[in-house]
Amino acid sequence: MILLGVGVLSLLLFVFMYRRDRRRLRNGFVMVFAVLCLLLGAADVLSRWFPWTSYVWLALILLTPLAVVVLGGYLVANGITMWRLEGRSLGNLLSLAAGVAVFVLPVVAVLLVGTGEPTATGIAVLLFFLSSYAGGVFVVFLAYAVAYARMHPAYTPDAIVVLGSKIINGKVPPLLRARLDRALDLYEATEPRPLVIPSGGQGPDEEQSEGAAMAEYLLDRGLPSADLVVENRAVNTEQNLRFSRDLQLEAGRTGALIAVTNDYHVLRSAMLTRKLGFPADVVGARTARYYRPSAFLREFAAVLMEHKWLNVLACLPFLALSVLLVVYAYANR
Repeated sequence: MILLGVGVLSLLLFVFMYRRDRRRLRNGFVMVFAVLCLLLGAADVLSRWFPWTSYVWLALILLTPLAVVVLGGYLVANGITMWRLEGRSLGNLLSLAAGVAVFVLPVVAVLLVGTGEPTATGIAVLLFFLSSYAGGVFVVFLAYAVAYARMHPAYTPDAIVVLGSKIINGKVPPLLRARLDRALDLYEATEPRPLVIPSGGQGPDEEQSEGAAMAEYLLDRGLPSADLVVENRAVNTEQNLRFSRDLQLEAGRTGALIAVTNDYHVLRSAMLTRKLGFPADVVGARTARYYRPSAFLREFAAVLMEHKWLNVLACLPFLALSVLLVVYAYANR
């Protein structure tokens, strides 16, 4: 019952934090903690009322290693698919790298412990801690990213910004087309009509700016030119948002902004709008299933880098504990 109580209190805290500002990743930690406490509490209560359910939970725990193997196999297969369909860029190979790590790291840890050397054992312990930390944070990120992408926008938009991505032969590819179609749906459902700002600069291998290519698509789909302003300088998501907000204000639209991107990119984009300090929300367009694992891993890596010092500080206790274990082992040889 204690776990259920903690879970309910955590859930109430999540609701409070969510209503205050849904764009914080810390909301995800509270959400996942609340769900975990509620599940464990419910399992404890059920095992007391129906003792046979204890065997169900035990079976699920015993199946965890199998689930990890299945996950690793899925990531490797997805990485091969990404390699074949999207090319060999580092971002496209993240799921393959993660899948290989799932199989390789446990073997490396066992070999290190098998040497019997305290330093090698300390490295194995540190690998375990760091892998657990990365895996736990990724679960939180993924859970809240999926939840956030399904939330209804918090604002009625005064402007809709479509975040750019690479164009091919001067035309918008399916990934970007999904964003544009989502923006058009949102535009048509909003009264009074918002300003639409396709945002993206021109890369060295692109025939025109992403903003211009997206504008052509929107005009062809019937968007009135009076409600369209093109942003064609941005080279990353933060610039997409900042430059588009400037254009929105120059057009006399001072209300909230809604950014449109693909579902895997929603949470990090929302976190950036909070960093930039203006009222905004982000909605997502659907993405091909095979593309999502690498895309979510890429977004996770970007979030880790954006908060690198916070993550370094969070990992220092693991390093300190590993060093202490090594020192203790040498002192007692």
